Order: sequence, then C-alpha cells, then structure tokens
Amino acid sequence: MSLPTFPSVDPPIQREDAVNQILSSIAMEELGLSHILNAEGEKLQYILGTLPGLSGPAATVSDVLAANESVRGLMETAVQNQLFLKAKMQNALEASPLQGATGPTGPTGATGPAGGPTGPTGPTGATGATGATGPTGAIGPVGATGATGATGPTGPTGAAGAAGAIGPTGPTGAAGVAGATGPTGPTGATGATGATGPTGPAGAAGLAGATGPTGPTGVTGATGVTGPTGPTGVNVTATSAFAANTSGTVLTIILAGILVPLPDSQLLSADITANAGNTVFTVQTAGRYLLSYDINTTVALASGTRLLINGAANTASTVAPLVSLSHFSNEILLDLAAGDTISLQMFGIASVATLLPGSAGASLTAIRLS
Repeated sequence: MSLPTFPSVDPPIQREDAVNQILSSIAMEELGLSHILNAEGEKLQYILGTLPGLSGPAATVSDVLAANESVRGLMETAVQNQLFLKAKMQNALEASPLQGATGPTGPTGATGPAGGPTGPTGPTGATGATGATGPTGAIGPVGATGATGATGPTGPTGAAGAAGAIGPTGPTGAAGVAGATGPTGPTGATGATGATGPTGPAGAAGLAGATGPTGPTGVTGATGVTGPTGPTGVNVTATSAFAANTSGTVLTIILAGILVPLPDSQLLSADITANAGNTVFTVQTAGRYLLSYDINTTVALASGTRLLINGAANTASTVAPLVSLSHFSNEILLDLAAGDTISLQMFGIASVATLLPGSAGASLTAIRLS
C-alpha cells in the first residue's frame, strides 16, 4: 500500500503561518454562520409581518409553529458548530513554537586549586515542549424530533379510459314512389277594359269670407276637488345602524384577531340587531350597503384592522400599514343577503391596544342604499 503524499508548497509554510491560516478559517466560518442566523431572523420577521418594505398574507398558527421548529433546529446545529470551532481555536492558540536544536556542550574549564570556592550554579535548561491537548469530549445528544407535518394533497385522478368504437350505421330504407300530378286546367279569357270618360272642367274658386271679431273670454270655472294623496314610497336608507365604543376598552391583540365591542351610542333600525357582546351585527334585509369604520388608539400600533362578513375577513376593508398608526379607517360598498353578519376586528402582531376614552375610540356605520 502506497504512502499518502502532500502537495509541495514553495516557499514552505512556517508553523506561525499555519496557525494564522487556521484562525482565519475559523473567522470565515463564523462570518458565514452569522449570515445564516440573520436569514433565519428575517424569515421570522416575514412570518410575523414586521419585515420593512415586504409583507405577505397573514401567517396561520401552523405557519408560526413550523417557522419556530426550523429556527430551533438551526440554533441546535449552530451551538454544536460553536463548540467545535471553540476547540479548534484553543488548540491553535495553545500550539507552542518549535524549539531549536540544543547547541553543543562547551569545554570543561580547568580544575582550580584544592579547597577553592564553589563555582556558580549553571543556568536551568529550557523547559520541554508541552504535550498535545487531549481529544474533545463527545457532543451532547440531539434534541427530540419535531411533530410530523400535515399530509400533502391527494394526487390528480388518472385519465379516463378510451371510449369504445361506434358500431356501423344501418342501411337507409328505399324512398317511396311519388304519386302522379294531375293536369292543370286552362286559364279563362280576360274581359275587355272599358273606356275612360272625359274629365269635367274645374269650378271657379269662391271668395273667402271676412273673419268675425273674437268673442269675450268666458268666466273661469271653479277649481276641481283635489284627489287623494298617493302612498309614501319605500325609504331604503331607513335600514341603517351606528354603534361606537367611548369607554376606552383595553384589547389584547393576537395574530388571528380580536373583535372590537361597540356597546355605546347605538342607533339600530328594527331589521339590524346586535349580539349580547355587541361585537356581531346581523342584517335582516338584503340590499347594497355602505359600510364604514374608525378606530383610534392611545398609542401607535403596528397592528391591522378589517371587517368580518359572516366571520370571514373582507380584503377591501383591510388596513395593514407598514408603519405604526393610532388611527385606522375605511369605507366600502357591499351586497348583503338577509341574515348576513358584520363585525369589526383588530389583528396582527401580539400587543395591547387601548381605545381612546371619552370619544369615538371605535365606531361602525351601515346604511342600506338599494
């Protein structure tokens, strides 16, 4: 079996150069690891909707848990890598420089007279090289495996089998024999045209008579009796609702959202009702509605606001700012059916919002237009 060979390096790398290159490689690995950790941080910002200049659809709870599992796994790997790099750096820093060869022993001096003073003690020899560092201890056990992800969607249905061949068309039956046409009778003779009589002479035009004088204007007749008043037309805007929150309610906002209660200053027509918590308003008359809302908080927040129609978020009504706000408002037109529900919601980054007290901290208006 042949011995391993090493590439020739010219000029040769000295021991100090080798140690410096080892330390440089450790620094490059640390730099690469910092970029990976920064990418994981930006991924979390995107999931939570706080990455400046970039936003996406609201993350679900499963999205946040999956991102958390990914970050946890990367952090475990990073910690293990840090232990390896630490041991590598300590070994490089503790590597002692090589000792030069010991010079030859000098000649022994002449022996002095008997009874002379003892000469000085010679210098202590150089300390021997430090032994090699022992092996690094074993890496700790890896953490438990995370939960299995959701099953993927079912694959597409296979193509349908080919249709069977169409059978041959049967023969066409023979056409029946047409009956004989009878002979056409003779046309009768046309009678002679009678002679036109002569035109008589035109009579002389009579003289136009003089126009008589205009008679006096007659007396105006009495005014007739006024007819009955017709029925009053339907007032569609009578179907309307207004509700507000003026008591400075404190709301704990979560990612999935929290409904805003509107118990104050309510003006509801008979066909619009509110639930017991004053968070869900039900319309009983179908039509096209103008919906608008306002929310005012005591401090600026990086949260969003929207209307829920039958419990589902309405995109056109959503306000999801890139910077923190303390005032949120929007207005939309929407066709609603009888029995549809309307709710006002705050959602986004977990935080605590205090509605502005002593004023319209939050309000909702609904007006039927047709």
